[in-house]
Amino acid sequence: MKLSFFSRNKSNNIKRKINFIDLSRQRKSRNHLGFTLKNIIDKNIKNVMDHGQYILGPEVKLLEEKLKNFTNSKYCIGASSGTDALLLALMALGISENDEVITTSFSFFATAEAICLLKAKPIFVDINPNSYNIDHTKIEAKINSKTKAIVAVSLYGQPANFTEINKIASKHSIPVIEDAAQSFGSEHHGIKSCNLSTIGVTSFFPSKPLGCYGDGGACFTNDAKIAERIRRISLHGQEKRYTHTQIGINGRLDTIQAAILLAKFDFYPSEIKKRSKIAQYYSQKLNEINISFTPLIEKFNSSVYAQFTIQINFRNEFQMKLKQNGVPTAVHYPQILPMQPALLDNANIEQITSANKESILASERVISLPFHPWIKESEINYIVNNIKNLISENKDFLIKD
Repeated sequence: MKLSFFSRNKSNNIKRKINFIDLSRQRKSRNHLGFTLKNIIDKNIKNVMDHGQYILGPEVKLLEEKLKNFTNSKYCIGASSGTDALLLALMALGISENDEVITTSFSFFATAEAICLLKAKPIFVDINPNSYNIDHTKIEAKINSKTKAIVAVSLYGQPANFTEINKIASKHSIPVIEDAAQSFGSEHHGIKSCNLSTIGVTSFFPSKPLGCYGDGGACFTNDAKIAERIRRISLHGQEKRYTHTQIGINGRLDTIQAAILLAKFDFYPSEIKKRSKIAQYYSQKLNEINISFTPLIEKFNSSVYAQFTIQINFRNEFQMKLKQNGVPTAVHYPQILPMQPALLDNANIEQITSANKESILASERVISLPFHPWIKESEINYIVNNIKNLISENKDFLIKD
């Protein structure tokens, strides 16, 4: 996936090309034997074409085993997408009409969408202004007899505070789902994301830290019965061939995407290290001009930096000027979930605004800069210099509070 623009550095007249994410560079990466990722992917896909098991072929089982071991989970079930993985998790917990599921106000729409697809009601909780993850101190006040689950999103690459979330959930006998679409490979108190709750789900969308070349996802759990339900539901609720004991979906991870992920997975640990080093360098350069990486990485967490996000005033103008200088950006996310048209209750706008002040502030200020494990130091310098020039022209871009 590329978002690229040709640019010219006004100070030295050098034409530049900046990519928001550059998967073409990833394909040129080499392993310790000297083989490129492209070589390995091509070989893996050819193997699938040769054996012809395009649905639930051996690559799916092998990938599930590797992912399970990586997260130290007992069970891993591949899924057709991150959204379907979340839907499978909710269905496996029996979420249904009129149930309530507590979740964050600040995330991608799929977090709430999966809940609504089961005719349950998402109950939104504001974010912690430091981590941008759900504020665990505000969860318990939302729990009532209708509450059947908590979905906590691990946003921007680091886990939510599952130590505290799990304490609250355990007190009320409520299962917890980690939406780890952006945090696969990160840790909370030394425990891997996807193994922090009743069920963990992740996404392998191409732009994710570990992504395939289409849609894909996975569910993780340490509960054998839940794992069995998830796998059955992903196969149309099929207990055995042509015997369906419950309503399910077509939620399988396809074999070719699994083959691609197997190739990319072996490169992933080194990519996580590169992400961390690049984030440190970015932060150092931005700190010099009084801009900070938005989410504070909690001392008990590590992050895989799914995005590199800062806060800025007058975001639209800032974004437009960067684009003019050849620097692409993205906004994750410009609208809080309870204000999305599909979810909005017009009678409660004032209440929604009052209850989600931190989420709203984030939605107005956040902007993500180009970031990937293959970005060059010179490209980061170019991006930061452009930001520095904009701020020198207008200091009102800086957040002062």
